[in-house]
Amino acid sequence: MTTFRIFVRFRSSYPIVLMYYSKLFGKTNKMKPADADSANAQLLLQAGFINQLAAGIFSYMPLGLRVLKKIQDIVREEMEAIGGQEVYLPALQPKEPWVTTGRWDTIDVMFKLKGHGNKDYCLGLTHEDVITPLVKQYVNSYKDFPVFLYQIQDKFRNEARAKSGLLRGREFSMKDFYSFHLSEEDRADFYLKAADAYRKVFDRIGIQAIYTEASGGDFSKDSHEFQTPTESGEDVIYFCEGCDYAWNKEIFDGKNGDTCPKECGGKVEEMKSIEVGNIFPLGTKFTDANKLTMKDEKGESKQIVMGSYGIGPSRVMGAVVEVSHDDRGMIWPKSIAPYVVEIISLSSKDEAVVARINEVASALHDDLEKSGVEVLWDEREGLSPGEKFGDADLIGIPLRLVVSEKTLVEDSVEWKERTNKEFSLVKIDQIAKEVKSFVNKK
Repeated sequence: MTTFRIFVRFRSSYPIVLMYYSKLFGKTNKMKPADADSANAQLLLQAGFINQLAAGIFSYMPLGLRVLKKIQDIVREEMEAIGGQEVYLPALQPKEPWVTTGRWDTIDVMFKLKGHGNKDYCLGLTHEDVITPLVKQYVNSYKDFPVFLYQIQDKFRNEARAKSGLLRGREFSMKDFYSFHLSEEDRADFYLKAADAYRKVFDRIGIQAIYTEASGGDFSKDSHEFQTPTESGEDVIYFCEGCDYAWNKEIFDGKNGDTCPKECGGKVEEMKSIEVGNIFPLGTKFTDANKLTMKDEKGESKQIVMGSYGIGPSRVMGAVVEVSHDDRGMIWPKSIAPYVVEIISLSSKDEAVVARINEVASALHDDLEKSGVEVLWDEREGLSPGEKFGDADLIGIPLRLVVSEKTLVEDSVEWKERTNKEFSLVKIDQIAKEVKSFVNKK
């Protein structure tokens, strides 16, 4: 069982917040969910990271929310690094903007509802239709361009079949970024900057994401997806290791083992994958519908060109679990793990030894937290070492430090990384130094 209590103790003027496992809201379950249809659904539910309210609708528990926020923060930092300004647009939207763009009656996954006075509304599944008239209100000159706006918000899609845990939900976290340009050339230049920003996002998160040519659908002949290879993926891509380029199955006119169309001499490999992000040109579809034009420095009227750039933080969270787990549980990358270190204190029949174990564990916790390392302390009583280790493996925190009667005889702590089977003993006075090295190591 997992729990969490916040106890604040002051040492000098520095507040120490003890993160107790025993009071963590959310429980692990020894039994795997019977109806989970994917690894991420099974493990996130079993570990108490999420709770399913209905098909495709999840509550985020404290551990899960910590992961989601870390992904969102990485995305936010990289979007702002390329000039994005964050906004927060309404999830509840009136019918009129969608009628303006001609999409009210053409999208079959839109949640529609009636408000007071029989007025029509929808729950936002995307925000091109709303953000374009907003930009029109605030731009007055060609000098205001380009405009880069993004948000991180829940989206709603009435999927016929919500499945695969966080990979296809009816409510999900989405970062949608919209750019507005005076020319197609400027839009194309920014497109490359956005692609680089996406590469940085996925590199920081610790997940492979292959830049993949895809169909632009209704908006453009070209677009690109970022695809994470995994046998559990629903998409199929063809990837060339020779030039690191890939094509979505929808547009690839070939088969597994063919020579790369880029003429690099490599062979393409067919693989299953999960889409974790996409970027695509929007052209002038939405700006034309909203009559958004601007005179340039020469006084010539310009059609405003748009681009759209999406990443689903909740979907990324599910994808990480799909590609990073074993038969014992999840294996979180350090950058998005709910905590970087878990301290486990084991019991003893000797009360004096128990007091010493707790004293050492508490001191370790304080020292690590003070140095900026996030620590969860499993101080639960009445559980066997195997039960505590089982929960630790399930929730997948990168580093486990065990304090026990046996380790104290050696004036040490048992050190075990989640990605390794082996453990070692590290002297107590060396732990802070070793943890710092571990945290900074890629």
